Amino acid sequence: MNKTVCVIGLGYIGLPTAALLANRGFKVHGVDVDKHAVDTINEGKIHIVEPDLDTFVNSAVNSGMLTAHLEPAPADIFLVAVPTPFHHDQLNPITNSPVPNVDYVVKATQAIAPHVKPGNLVLLESTSPVGTTQMMADELEKAGVDLSQIHVAHSPERVLPGHIMRELIENDRVVGGINQASTDAAADFYRSFVQGEVLETTAKTAEMAKLTENAFRDVNIAFANELSMLSDDMDIDVYELISLANHHPRVNILQPGCGVGGHCISVDPWFIVNSANGKAKMVEQARRTNDYKSDWVIEKVKNAALQFENQHGKQPIIACMGLAFKPDIDDLRESPALRIAIALDKELNIISVEPNVDKVDGLELVDESVALDADIVVYLVAHKQFKSHSNTEATLDFAGLFK
Repeated sequence: MNKTVCVIGLGYIGLPTAALLANRGFKVHGVDVDKHAVDTINEGKIHIVEPDLDTFVNSAVNSGMLTAHLEPAPADIFLVAVPTPFHHDQLNPITNSPVPNVDYVVKATQAIAPHVKPGNLVLLESTSPVGTTQMMADELEKAGVDLSQIHVAHSPERVLPGHIMRELIENDRVVGGINQASTDAAADFYRSFVQGEVLETTAKTAEMAKLTENAFRDVNIAFANELSMLSDDMDIDVYELISLANHHPRVNILQPGCGVGGHCISVDPWFIVNSANGKAKMVEQARRTNDYKSDWVIEKVKNAALQFENQHGKQPIIACMGLAFKPDIDDLRESPALRIAIALDKELNIISVEPNVDKVDGLELVDESVALDADIVVYLVAHKQFKSHSNTEATLDFAGLFK
């Protein structure tokens, strides 16, 4: 008999995981609070942009191995993949930093609790503050679940948008349970479909491992972004500078951008800062540097607009090219490009281009051909469609498209 999996959250991680499992012989009961997403999936279609995902979902739905619902159901394995943002209206009084929001994890746990039975495996894949897996176990126990009869573990996703379907299979996985039996059960499950190495540890270490991975990226991007601002002051081409420095055999500087976005790198380091009582100084400064880079870009565009107005006696039409948090995806979560466009739109005449979405609340989306006739063209995201464009005096390139 095929094992059944109840996947809570059918977004950028939950849906690819559900579709992959369904194509690997698991009977998958997918759950999401968004009725449009549920209806779309049940038609064998997708509501997010990710290469190859449409093929996996269509196959899984047509075979009857994947169905989407608004409520959970009994299963052998429960896999929680819901958002873990931070509270935008709360700050840690010690570090003056954002406070993690695990409300979606709590609600998901409460929703599955009536269905959890002895022998079940409960997995948290959402990137979470250290201690969240144990909190989830405590919520289950509070709801009457006997923890000695089930397994609870954490295995954070570590996939790259645009390559998710491949990396779900090929990448190594870190798996940590609330006890050794839970770790063993979770590792056995992931080894059934993961080709990469499955690395066993504790739940707390698994949680911290994912936060560490994203903080590492954030710190290194912050260095590149700081270099770009210093280079601008010194009239140095930062891309040439980085290219030259990277010829050193032990130097590998990343590329700067207009900030850092996405649900992971722009959020997860704050989880470390929030729990470190002021000790995560490098992690905190990197976060603040990357957030400030967006403010710096906004000021550069405003200055260009003022120069245009002084020369031509009118306000310029400014085209913001790209709103997603990285190239060639439709994900707007925590996008610095989106934040920049919205901020500029409050003061200037802004039109925007985002080829991967149909609409963005509060912004006027136009076709590329229209945007290229704007007085100032601002590149915020290096979408592949933009690479054929021409670089002119009216171009502000913060995405490194023309370097």
